[in-house]
Amino acid sequence: MFRGLSVYTGNAHPEFANDVAEALGQPLGRADVFKFPNDEIFVQIKENAREHDVFVIQSLSGPGTSDHIMELLIMLDAFRRASAGRITAVMPYFAYGQSDKKDQPRVPITARLLADLVGVAGADRFLTMDLHQGQVQGFFSIPGDELSAFLPLVNYFTDDYAGRDDAVVVVPDLGFAKKGRNFAEKLRLPTAFVEKRRRGNTGETEIVDIVGDIGYRRAIIIDDLINTGGTVLNTVNALKEGGIQDIVVACVHALLMGGAAESLCGSGIRELVVTDTVPLAPGKRSDKIRVLSVAPLFAETIRRIHEGESVGALFTSPTVQLPLRVR
Repeated sequence: MFRGLSVYTGNAHPEFANDVAEALGQPLGRADVFKFPNDEIFVQIKENAREHDVFVIQSLSGPGTSDHIMELLIMLDAFRRASAGRITAVMPYFAYGQSDKKDQPRVPITARLLADLVGVAGADRFLTMDLHQGQVQGFFSIPGDELSAFLPLVNYFTDDYAGRDDAVVVVPDLGFAKKGRNFAEKLRLPTAFVEKRRRGNTGETEIVDIVGDIGYRRAIIIDDLINTGGTVLNTVNALKEGGIQDIVVACVHALLMGGAAESLCGSGIRELVVTDTVPLAPGKRSDKIRVLSVAPLFAETIRRIHEGESVGALFTSPTVQLPLRVR
C-alpha cells in the first residue's frame, strides 16, 4: 500500500494542476523547478515522497516545449531517487504526437522516442488525453490511460445541436475521422470529411475535397488539436463558399501558435470551443473562445488509479457524472 496520494507540477500549466489538486481536495506538493543562469534545469522535491503514490502533472505544450519535456523527465528522475512508491506522468497534452511514423526518408519517430524517455526517466504509468493517433499508446513500455474530451464536448453542444436537421459535423483531419464520426453520432448529426494534402515540408495544407453533404445552415468543425489553424481556416472558408454561415469550431488541444487565435476568431466563426489541456496565453483570449475544463475528469481519474477503481467506467457508466465547467 502507498503512504498517500501526492500531486506535483512543473511550470508548463500550473493553473491546470491547481484545478486538479483542488478537485481532489488537497494542496499541490511542494517542489522547486527552475533554471540556472546556464540554462540548465534544477528540480528539488521539498517534502517526503517515500512510498507515496505520486502524480506529476505537466502538459508538454509550447512555447517552451523542450523545457517542459526536460522538467518532466528530471522530476520523474527526482521522485524515483526519492523512493516514491509509484510515479505517474500526467501529460494532458503529449507533444510530438504527429511524429508517429516514418513517412519520409531519414526522419525520426519522435513520439516513440519521447514515450521511451518518460519510462526510462522513472514513470511507472502515464496518463494523457486524446493522443493524435491511437497507436502512440503502444509506444509506451509502461501501462497507462488515454482519456478523451469527447463527452465534455458532446455535453456542451447537446442542448443547441442534438438532433437538428439543419446542422452538420465537419472533420478537417481524416486522422480524427473515427472520433469525429462518434461525436456526430452522439449528437445525432450527419458528418462530412475534409480531404487535404500538404504542400512540401512547410506544414501548410490545402483542401482537395469535402466528402459528404454540406448543404446545411450550421456546422461544427471538430478536431483533436489546432496548431497554426491553417487547415481549420481553409475549412471555414470552404464551408462559407458552400453557403454555411453559422460555424462553430471545437478542439481538444488549443495550441494556437502565432496568430492562430486572432485569425480564427476573426474569420467569422461564432465561437471557438477548446479545453484547458494547454494554457491560453493572455494574447490568445477572446470573447469568442469558450474553455471547457477537463481538470475534474483528470482529478477523478487520478483518484480511481490511486484507489484501484476502473477508469473505463468514467466513459461507460451512466451513473458517473462530472461537472461541466466553462470559462
